[in-house]
Amino acid sequence: MSQHIRQVILYKDEDGYWVVECPSLKGCNSQGKTKEEALSNIKEAITGYVTALEEDGLSVPEDNFETFLVVV
Repeated sequence: MSQHIRQVILYKDEDGYWVVECPSLKGCNSQGKTKEEALSNIKEAITGYVTALEEDGLSVPEDNFETFLVVV
């Protein structure tokens, strides 16, 4: 499998866990007690997700979104 670069969103939930999502891969989420653990877990989740797509002969979605900060 080739190396992939993905943007992720990381935030702390109400229980104190760090939640991390990969928006370009629908449903690819993970969490951890620390930021480092959450990021390690999402790398594993992304690898598994992409591997499953490739094994099924499906295309891997492009990482094509933008993030913005909005003042309200």
